[in-house]
Amino acid sequence: MGLALIRGDDIARRRQAAIDKSRQSGRGSRRHQGPSGRRHLAGALRREQLDTAPLSYYAIMVIVAVLVLLGLVMLLSASAAKNVGGDASPYSMVLRQVMWTAVGVFGMAVAMRVPYRSIRPLAVPGSILGFALMGLPFVDGVAKEVNDARSWVNLGPIGFQPSEILKIVVIVLIADMVARRERAVGDWRIMALPVAGVGGLAAGACMAQGDVGSAVVMMAVVMTMLLFSGAPLRHLGAIAGASGFVLLLVIMATPRRFNRFVAFLDVEGNKDYLAYQSWQGLLSIANGGLTGSGIGGSRSKLGYLPLAHSDFIFAIVADELGIVGSVAVVGGFGMLVWFGVQAALAAPDRFGQMLAAGIASWFGLQTLVNVGGVVALMPVTGLTLPFFSYGGSSMSTSLVAAGLLLNVARRGVSEDPARSTGAGRRRRGSNSR
Repeated sequence: MGLALIRGDDIARRRQAAIDKSRQSGRGSRRHQGPSGRRHLAGALRREQLDTAPLSYYAIMVIVAVLVLLGLVMLLSASAAKNVGGDASPYSMVLRQVMWTAVGVFGMAVAMRVPYRSIRPLAVPGSILGFALMGLPFVDGVAKEVNDARSWVNLGPIGFQPSEILKIVVIVLIADMVARRERAVGDWRIMALPVAGVGGLAAGACMAQGDVGSAVVMMAVVMTMLLFSGAPLRHLGAIAGASGFVLLLVIMATPRRFNRFVAFLDVEGNKDYLAYQSWQGLLSIANGGLTGSGIGGSRSKLGYLPLAHSDFIFAIVADELGIVGSVAVVGGFGMLVWFGVQAALAAPDRFGQMLAAGIASWFGLQTLVNVGGVVALMPVTGLTLPFFSYGGSSMSTSLVAAGLLLNVARRGVSEDPARSTGAGRRRRGSNSR
């Protein structure tokens, strides 16, 4: 937290220097300036602020753009062969994904432009709506079951996964809760218990749908946000222990679920049934070698690897781009998390810090769980790889989350300097107490 305060003071000094420079370059005092003079001063301020935008802002924008474009290329490669010779167009999946990407880019632009503080009043109503949407998969007529998980909703031609929306609203809600309780971060009854309760409720809603992967990521993100807030490690240990115990009970509830969960421990021995997908994924990775078979060169997507366009698209990436491409993709997500954390450290207030930390941890943890399942280091959970896997709700919500992350990174240097300096003094005062 000391690093965050140091960076906050540095940003405040840079802001004040920009204001002083712009004022000195103005023509006379404000009372002697006409409307054109004031417009000139405002334009100078905007230009100065644009020049001082942090590296994390541009880095996040470039990384997200590269991942999205590469994801669309890999989706086209993974899905086109599946539809060749059938009634559907080979481009049907990627065209639908492009449509959802356009929707997500629009949402990303809105999330970037609206000051993130203005969404705080929507934290509670948004979370209520998000939890209400989680009940739709249990409504006959709109529910859709996929791979033993009742987590999809079809409303006419539009299908989406409510748990993806829930992830964003829970992150916003917890960021607001932590910001309101930052002076009581060490009191488990005021901080850890309510935050863990929200996370447990969200994870329980996912488990009720059979989506264990989203439940695990949800609780992991909540714990990461608590860790970033400065909560004592003993509180985090208690939450982790309770969450692990509940997860173990859920896994052991049925023999079939338990066997599927532990199948990754012996992929070769279970390759004919329980670990068939993992085995085919490993074959795809091995086939890629160092430099890969080239875009479109994978044979696994020709019906051997189930869900090659969705959960296991990373196996196609490894097959066609090789180890070099796989490391580049994983490294891209790692850089996204890194610059997301930098944006959190440079945020002017606690809400912005927690919002950026939650989104960055979401991207990192979901990527870790997806890639870990593909390479057989973790159980296969059915989670998507952000920006790569086929799915409109995953792509659009990921882009909106990236927009909020960019918003925090940008507002770190573009907010009113007086307000930022005041926020810095309040943070220093609260920490000194």
